[in-house]
Amino acid sequence: MVITLPVLAQDPMGRLRGMGRMGAGGSKGQDSLKRRDSNEDSITIRYRYLDTSRLQMLDSSIVDFYARYPLPVDYTSLGNLGTAARPYGFAPRMVSGWDHGFHAFDVYKLGIDKVRFFQTTRPYSEMGYLLGSRSEQMIHLLHTQNIKPNWNFAFQYRLINAPGFFKNQNTNHNSYLFNSDYQSRNRRYHLYFIAMGNSMQSNENGGIKNDQDYLNNLTTYKERSTIPVQLGDYVQAGTSFLNSKLNTGNRQRYSNFFLRQQYDLGKKDSLVTDSTVIQLFYPKFRMEHTIQYNRYRFRYYDSRPDTPFYVKNYNFLLTPQNDFNIEEEWNELVNDFSLYSFPDDKNPQQFLKAGISLQNLSGLFTDGKRTYYNMFLHGEYRNKTKNKKWDLEANGRFYLAGFNNADFDVSGSLKRVISKKLGAIQVGMQNVNRTPSFIFDNAGSFSFGNQPAFNKENITRIFGAIENDEGRWRIAASYFLVSNYTYFYEYYKAGQSSGLFNVLELGGQKTFRVGKRWHWMVRLQMQQKAGNAPLNLPLFFTHQRFGYEGTLGFKNLRFATGLEGRYYTSYKADQYSPLLSRFFYQNSQTVSMNLPDIAAYVHFRIRSFAAYVRAENINTVRAKDGVFGFTNNNPAAPGYAYPGLQIRIGIFWSFVN
Repeated sequence: MVITLPVLAQDPMGRLRGMGRMGAGGSKGQDSLKRRDSNEDSITIRYRYLDTSRLQMLDSSIVDFYARYPLPVDYTSLGNLGTAARPYGFAPRMVSGWDHGFHAFDVYKLGIDKVRFFQTTRPYSEMGYLLGSRSEQMIHLLHTQNIKPNWNFAFQYRLINAPGFFKNQNTNHNSYLFNSDYQSRNRRYHLYFIAMGNSMQSNENGGIKNDQDYLNNLTTYKERSTIPVQLGDYVQAGTSFLNSKLNTGNRQRYSNFFLRQQYDLGKKDSLVTDSTVIQLFYPKFRMEHTIQYNRYRFRYYDSRPDTPFYVKNYNFLLTPQNDFNIEEEWNELVNDFSLYSFPDDKNPQQFLKAGISLQNLSGLFTDGKRTYYNMFLHGEYRNKTKNKKWDLEANGRFYLAGFNNADFDVSGSLKRVISKKLGAIQVGMQNVNRTPSFIFDNAGSFSFGNQPAFNKENITRIFGAIENDEGRWRIAASYFLVSNYTYFYEYYKAGQSSGLFNVLELGGQKTFRVGKRWHWMVRLQMQQKAGNAPLNLPLFFTHQRFGYEGTLGFKNLRFATGLEGRYYTSYKADQYSPLLSRFFYQNSQTVSMNLPDIAAYVHFRIRSFAAYVRAENINTVRAKDGVFGFTNNNPAAPGYAYPGLQIRIGIFWSFVN
C-alpha cells in the first residue's frame, strides 16, 4: 500500500524520512521488483526533485507506515482522514510574497516541491490501495518510463475518500500529476514540464454539540454517527464511498502548469571504456526561463444553514439563506529569467544563480475583480563539495515593487560530514519579512467584518542538527524569534501581536536494537514559548514504535510487527473555523488525551508486493454503564474527536515491465 510517494523530506524539526534502495529490505540494494532475467544485468530506477541534482533510489522499507500515508504522525486533524490538519509543532509560513492563506488541506495535496523526475531503464509502475473502517479508502497509481534515454515522463493519480465516524465529515480528495523531463543529446538543452491538479473537498460539521456529554453517553450514543453536530446535522449518516456530495463544507481546487527551459554553455568531454565512448558535458554558464500558471478556487457552501451556529460564532450572518455560498478565485502567472555560473567545471553541484521574476495576479471576489502584480529578485549559491563532506546552501528573495513591495526572505545552511562513524552536523538560519496572507485583507471574500490594517510579519529561525545514520539517531533544535504575528480568533476576527516572542524546539530520534531482531524507535519533541503571544503549543510530544523486524527464515520475505503510539501533553489547542477552513487561537479550553494513541501492526513484503494490516486507536476500548466498545475517544480539537477502533488493510504492488 502506498498513498504518498516515498520521499526524503524534512519537517520544521528536521525529521528525516528514510531513503533506501529498492529491495526486499530497503537497505542492501537488492532488487526485488521482478524476477531476475539472466540476460539482463540490472534495472536502474532513480529520481530527483526539481532544483536538485542528487539522484535518489526508491524506498522499499515497510516499517514506517507514515512514510506511505498522507497525514504525518506529528499532525492533528479534525478526526477523519482528509479533514483540515495542522502540526503539533510551531510551523509559521517562512516564505515571502503573495499567499492566498488557505493551507488546512496542504498535507493531502500534490505539490511542485514533491514532483519526482525519474530516469528508468525499464517502464515502472506502482499500484496501491488502502481500505479502512467505515469505507475509508485511498488509491495510488504511478507509471513512469523513458521514451528515449534522454526523455522521461511520469503520471500519478491519488484518491482519498473517507466518510468518517461522525456525521457530515466525509472527505473526497482527488489529485493528478503529469510531468516530463527532456534533455537534448548534446546535453545543452533541458526542459521540465509539470501539469498538476488537486481537488480537495471536506464536509464540515462544526464539531459535536455538548461534546463531552454526548461522547460519554453510551446508552444513547454508542453509535457515534448519531451524535448531534453543529453543522449539517440533517445529513443522514452513511458509509458509502460513492457519497461525495458537498452538503456543508469546503471545496478547494488547484490547477498548476509549469514549464522550465535551460540552455547551457560549457565544455565537452568523453569517457572511454573497454567497449564504449560515453559523451560528457560540463556546464559553465546556464540561461533559464520558467513560466508558471496557477489557478486557485475556494468555496464554502451550506445547503441548509444552521442559523444558531452562524449567529453565535459569525454574528454578521444573522439569517443565512439556503445554498449559502462564499467564493474566491485567483489566477497567477509568473515569468522568471535566471542565469547560472558554475565555478568548477566538473562539479555541477556548485553554482551561483541570479534571477528576476514578474508575477501577475487576478482575484475574483464576491464584489468584483481586482488585479495585482509583483516584481522580485532572487539569488542562490549552492556547493556540494566533491568529497561530499561539505554542503553549503544560501538563497534569498527581495520584492522590488508591487503588492508585496519590500517583502524578503533569506536563508542559509552549512552541513559537514565528520565521518561515517561520527555522522554529520548542520547549522543554519532563516529570516522572512512578509505581508500577511491575503485572507487577512479586507478585500478578500473570506475577510469578514472590518479587519484592521496589518504590518509585515518578521520571523527568524536559527536551527542546528547532529545526525548519525550508522547509529540511527538524530538530535535537532530550532529557535524562532517572531514579531507582528498575525492570527485569527473567535472564528473570524483577525489580530496581530505587536510584541516580540520566541519559541524554542528541541527534538531527537533514536532507534535502539533491543535484540537481534527487535527494535525500539523513540522520537521526542519539546517546545516552549517565551513572551506574551497568541500561540499555544504542547510542551511535549512523542512517537514510539517497538517491534520485530526480520525475515522469519524466508529469503524473499521482509516482516515487521509490533506496537506504536503517540502522546502529547495537555494544552489549549486551536479551534477550527469552518468558513475560513483555518485553525484559530483560543485560550479557554484545554485539550487532554485520555490515553496515548496506540496501534498494533503487521507489515510484510514479498518481492515487489507489500501489505499493511493495522488496528489503530485500540486505546479507546472501555466498558461503561454496562456497554462495551471502543468509545473512549481522544480529542482532536475543541469540539472534535478521533474515532474508536480503526482497521486498515493496504496493499502496494510495484512492477517493472
